[in-house]
Amino acid sequence: MGALVVRFAWAWLLLLQLAGASHVVYRDFETEAATEKVPPSIVDPLLRTGYHFQPPKNWINGNLDLLTVIEVERACFHAMYYEGWYHFFYQYNPEGAVWDNIVWAHSVSRDLINWHALETAIEPSIPADKYGCWSGSATTMPDGTPVIMYTGVNSPGVKHQVQNIAYPKNASDPMLREWVKPDHNPVIVPETDINATEFRDPTTAWLAGDDGHWRLLVGSAARGRLTWRGLRVPEPRLQGVEEGEAARCTRLPRGCGSARTSTRLDVRRYDYYTVGTYDQKDERYVPDDPAGDEHHLRYDYGNFYASKTFYDPAKQRRVLWGWANESDTRDHDVAKGWAGIQAIPRKVWLDFSGKQLLQWPIEEVEALRHQPVTLRTRADVEVTFELSSLDCAEPLDPALAHDAERLCGCQGR
Repeated sequence: MGALVVRFAWAWLLLLQLAGASHVVYRDFETEAATEKVPPSIVDPLLRTGYHFQPPKNWINGNLDLLTVIEVERACFHAMYYEGWYHFFYQYNPEGAVWDNIVWAHSVSRDLINWHALETAIEPSIPADKYGCWSGSATTMPDGTPVIMYTGVNSPGVKHQVQNIAYPKNASDPMLREWVKPDHNPVIVPETDINATEFRDPTTAWLAGDDGHWRLLVGSAARGRLTWRGLRVPEPRLQGVEEGEAARCTRLPRGCGSARTSTRLDVRRYDYYTVGTYDQKDERYVPDDPAGDEHHLRYDYGNFYASKTFYDPAKQRRVLWGWANESDTRDHDVAKGWAGIQAIPRKVWLDFSGKQLLQWPIEEVEALRHQPVTLRTRADVEVTFELSSLDCAEPLDPALAHDAERLCGCQGR
């Protein structure tokens, strides 16, 4: 597969796997005392979502991958399109409704709405992932074969993390039911200057330039900040470390050309993005706004986290999918028997100004509508007003001009 190249990029990021590691691990899943305290309304099956993706029971967190040809993506779940099927891999606890015992669950769909659960795709089975199979991403090779890169925990207690690779056992199976792990795992190991307990979330790999090298990014932490760690490696193991400027990028249409966005996560568990260009020659992401991350935008102001996009070749669109961890307590989750849902998939594109994203629920959602309702009345209201003076206007702090949430918070709204 040639050499893999990844370069460092500083970013204010908190990856879903980092969130996973921050979850308290509860071994006593079915605590009787906790269940007794939960009001009956919490466990009412009518409160379970009707059309958001979620497994029948237990914990899920975030996307691992929806398989397709993706530019550069962070990982927590992943989706891809392969042989007429959308494949969705996600972090799942088969033993309870709290975070622990994480494996890669696998579901398939024809329309991103109706899903069929398959066997677990990846679970602990080799020394390099004996104590956990955490987040990762899928990459489609030039011959069309999908490959999964994922984080494995290879030691107990300290959660020492390495990066592994897996291939489909039978690439002719459109369901991709079985995956195999080569003997040369792990393929990426942390260098001595890297915090091995925060070294995870390999992105989708991509080819750039004529050097034949693959690039991918790995999330890491250093000096109190989160960063994309980059490694230059000959297979089967990655060796050496270089620093540079790169970022998780997604190609999006803009007018007649194209642009890229860089998605950032922060410690507040919100998903942000900036708009810019990935310079393949210098292998760095350059935001259009010179202020870069200081003027980031949010995908969503609700409960929306650890999102990921994938390119859908069937409908030539880019789809954004995020995870919602709700706000129930651990006791409530245990009583319900499930925790976590996926948001509705959204088509995303750049507006014609090229300054921000536009998004809309995917068209397949319309199939959920069974009884059309027609409104016979319509009111268009246009308001025009003039201000005689701005003397009473509130002063605007320029530092908050690009952060509506903080601005309203300072005003007590």
